[in-house]
Amino acid sequence: MLEAKLQEAGLLKKLLDAIKELVTDANFECNEEGINLQAMDNSHVALVSVLIQAAGFKRYRCDRPMPLGVNLGSLTKVLKCAKDDDICTLKAADEADLLNLVYEAKNSDRIAEYEMKLMDIDSDQLGIPETEYDARVTLPSSEFTRIVRDLSQLGESVRIEVSKEGVRFASEGEAANGSVLLRHTEGAISGGRIVAEGQDEEEDDKSKVKKEDAEKEDEDEEMGDEEKVKEEDEDGEEEKEDDEEEDEEDSDSKKRKKKASSSKKPAKKARTAKGKSKGDDDDGDAAGVLIEMNQHVSLTFSLKYLVNFSKSASLASKVQLMMSNDVPLLVAYEFGQGHIRYYLAPKIGDD
Repeated sequence: MLEAKLQEAGLLKKLLDAIKELVTDANFECNEEGINLQAMDNSHVALVSVLIQAAGFKRYRCDRPMPLGVNLGSLTKVLKCAKDDDICTLKAADEADLLNLVYEAKNSDRIAEYEMKLMDIDSDQLGIPETEYDARVTLPSSEFTRIVRDLSQLGESVRIEVSKEGVRFASEGEAANGSVLLRHTEGAISGGRIVAEGQDEEEDDKSKVKKEDAEKEDEDEEMGDEEKVKEEDEDGEEEKEDDEEEDEEDSDSKKRKKKASSSKKPAKKARTAKGKSKGDDDDGDAAGVLIEMNQHVSLTFSLKYLVNFSKSASLASKVQLMMSNDVPLLVAYEFGQGHIRYYLAPKIGDD
């Protein structure tokens, strides 16, 4: 028996939206480790591999390995009946020909149940060999989506080249050509770090000088604030000797000023030594491009497939491109409960 409860039905919706145009019918292989799917498209050019780990479910039980043969179009229709934040439970008995889906609303007593007919699909689990890739590029999934969609307006193919300069996406069409170059983000950590050409020691020295100047300016501002506070205190003492009533008014105004200055101080404390706030650093990491390269790689792929792959951007903020010459491209999205990976064969000659 299978019983798998997901915290949110939206995860299944996003997964199906990402693969339904590549694969029509497929087996969801269920075992004690989780639920996984492997399938090739009709032209046998691309392969998709999906895994939802058992730990990613709110509750998971699978007494024995069992395949769930489903039509992805029909499953998509059934899942549309659920809200994204509904708790979704998949149930199937041993040797059953029906898949039961239960949707539980989090903010109400609504429980909806649906049954879907299962199919007998003959498919072999493809063994994906461990591959040592010559180049790995990690970039924001939104950036990858934009690049492949923009270039798909120009041509049918894209050449992806990883070199010391960075990673370049280039497409040639009948009316126009286009290319996008992404350089390795400074400060990104990797095993084999690539520094874009042109970023020499002089630029590093200039950046250091700018950082030191910024730090000095912050220190000067703080010293100036302290001197102003001291002057205000001295003036307040003189006014106290002249008139007690004026002293009370001055003390009230000082309290207001101190409150205003104290509200500004946390912003300075939140800044790091580089002059950036912690939030800015986090955003920079999320938007960074990480390039790891053992040797130069240049391959050409179909943009139609890459546009399809990019639909997984809703699952993960980052995407990894792994390449080796004459080896299928691996496009990997890792999310909290598992992963979705695409393998795409490169174009050779005029094929």
